[in-house]
Amino acid sequence: MNRARGVALIIALVIVALATIFATRIGAEGALDQRRAATLLAQEQALQIAFGAEDWIIETLHEDAQRATAQQVTLNQAWALPMPPLPIDGGEVAGRVEDLAGRFNVNNLMTPQGTRNAFAYAWFVRLLTRLELEPKWAALLLDWIDPDNVATGADGAEDGVYLGMTPPYRPPNRPITTTSELLSLPGFGLARYRKLQPYIAALPVGTALNVCTAPGLVLDALAPALQAFAQDPKLLLSYRLKGCFPTLRDVTTALQPILPAEEKAAATALLAETSTWFRLTTSVRIGTTEMTLYSLLQRNPAGQSRVVLRSLGTE
Repeated sequence: MNRARGVALIIALVIVALATIFATRIGAEGALDQRRAATLLAQEQALQIAFGAEDWIIETLHEDAQRATAQQVTLNQAWALPMPPLPIDGGEVAGRVEDLAGRFNVNNLMTPQGTRNAFAYAWFVRLLTRLELEPKWAALLLDWIDPDNVATGADGAEDGVYLGMTPPYRPPNRPITTTSELLSLPGFGLARYRKLQPYIAALPVGTALNVCTAPGLVLDALAPALQAFAQDPKLLLSYRLKGCFPTLRDVTTALQPILPAEEKAAATALLAETSTWFRLTTSVRIGTTEMTLYSLLQRNPAGQSRVVLRSLGTE
């Protein structure tokens, strides 16, 4: 009798232990499901808020285009003002807009006909040199985007190089859509990319540099006669808060005496005082959820803008 009671007690204890384990597991899974649902909801809310920021900037770009200075895109216009952190339910949102035409367009290493643009190529080599990067990356990048399968000089690389890598791959032989493709160049590496990335963009071939917004280093790389803008970024910005500086005329005047005759037309085509390409960076925080949305915007001659490309987390 006592033995039977002992067995029953053990069975009861086992049942209670199993019930406790199951209840704990169900509770933990329920809490985890709730956390997942809350995170997904916060992420969706953050994304919708970022879309709202896009609409806000699109309207700002349209208003700027209607003003008398629409023929220029400068840093004293409304689009260039950073959006300070604004409180939202459970967090905050902040953003900033950048004129991507103020960066060196790496796709301009190639002409619309698919050949090397000598002016842009030499310009890029000087930019690499000023950043203490090897000039060979100009040849490698040109071969990455040009349509032929012929390596550019001793530094170039085409299929033969990339197919020998692990894993093997091929260059696209077309203009790139994001500057992160430079990380596919053999041996380029993240450190070089981080150093170069603030000064380059991947825009359609032929997109001109906006001299009104270009960093001083990019302007200095244009020609030795312009080696002054990168020395004092604050001074350069102070001039730009009053309008376009340097003007297109200033830059072309400095370039004309030192450019070969055959490059003057190419130089003129790749310089401007305006832009149609802008990038909005929107950062949203809701609770412990943080999200950054990069939006590439294109503004047409009528002043209307559209989102061309979006990316989350990385530029």
